[in-house]
Amino acid sequence: MLYGENYGYGGMHLFWWVLWFLLLFWIFVLPYRIPGQKSNKETALDILKKRLAAGEISNEEYLKKKSLMKEN
Repeated sequence: MLYGENYGYGGMHLFWWVLWFLLLFWIFVLPYRIPGQKSNKETALDILKKRLAAGEISNEEYLKKKSLMKEN
């Protein structure tokens, strides 16, 4: 008798509880920013710096757009 009175929610039942807990943790907790974790989102200033470095915009255009961002 594998699932007798002495086994309760052990064995495969415990596996399913852990699986559900991990699934709910992944859905509800991980999408939020964890304190101390580096953000992966690029800011507008980061994109502007990359465009300047790639030569897509001039230095004057960079400074103008950067000052516009600081005003807002």
